[in-house]
Amino acid sequence: VHRLGFDASWEPSLFGGLRDAADGAEADVAASAATLESTKVSQAAQVAMEYLTLRTYQQRLAIARDNVASQAETLQLTEWREQAGLTTRLDVDQATTSLEQSRATIPTLELGRAEAEHRLAVLTGQTPGALRERLQETRPLPRVPDEIAVAIPAETLRQRPDLRAAELTLLAETSRRTERKADLYPTLSLSGSLGWQAFSASGLGSSGSLARSLAASLAANLFDGGRLRAQLAAQEAVQEQALVAYENTLLTALEDVENALAAYASGRERVASQRRAAEAARSAAQLARSLYEVGAEDFQKVLETDRTRLSTEDNLASAEGDLLAAVVKLYKAMGGGW
Repeated sequence: VHRLGFDASWEPSLFGGLRDAADGAEADVAASAATLESTKVSQAAQVAMEYLTLRTYQQRLAIARDNVASQAETLQLTEWREQAGLTTRLDVDQATTSLEQSRATIPTLELGRAEAEHRLAVLTGQTPGALRERLQETRPLPRVPDEIAVAIPAETLRQRPDLRAAELTLLAETSRRTERKADLYPTLSLSGSLGWQAFSASGLGSSGSLARSLAASLAANLFDGGRLRAQLAAQEAVQEQALVAYENTLLTALEDVENALAAYASGRERVASQRRAAEAARSAAQLARSLYEVGAEDFQKVLETDRTRLSTEDNLASAEGDLLAAVVKLYKAMGGGW
């Protein structure tokens, strides 16, 4: 007897176990993609923060250098007045002390600027120092948005990649739980064959030699020592952990948004107050110097107003940088792209 054909078997998913396994795998892939997106958002936010830090240091350096130039002029004026007998050596020494103290702040600010530049280069995949020429020129800080929406819709918050990843992980573990539950039920197996058989090789392929067979079996896992139920219990525990992780991620996301909004609101108030203080300090310093030149004010008042002007202008630059940092933190808290 000569035979020719093939055999095949199938196992239909009567209770959705195979479908749930596929759903879990797809959710795992999507969760991995969301985790990658979360890393990209964090990276972009870090780059923005370092750029703002760099520009803030540049602003503070410009203020410090302007103050040094102003104090150098004051020292020269004091020396002239001493030579004319209009003041004493004490004023000259005080002017020199103030000038050198201001000069001493510049190296520290230069170091901060250089470190920010190096971090920015590394974050963008370049060697430290690669951005020196591009970032050497001092530029103003980016403009702060006039308004930022306070009401945050839930769907907007859900665009956070880490929240999406936690949600998809929960979906994957839930699908696996359903898959484990389906394992408790009977499984159906179908097997069959299709071929030709004949008493001679020349008879193969004729219509009378076609042979078919189909068989089905239904098997149930009745005696598995509790293995499947233990696997189900373990998966339920994993699902519960995923649920807790999702809830914690959601609460953290809400906290991040609220903190960023609070920082933005307080930052705007701080910048407004520091701006008014800086304007008043500049006016006071200019007036004190004018009065000193005509002998209507002592030199101590000039030193005092100069120090106040430098302090308030430096605080203003720092406050503006912090306000922009709060905007970046809000961008990150919202998951980017808003």
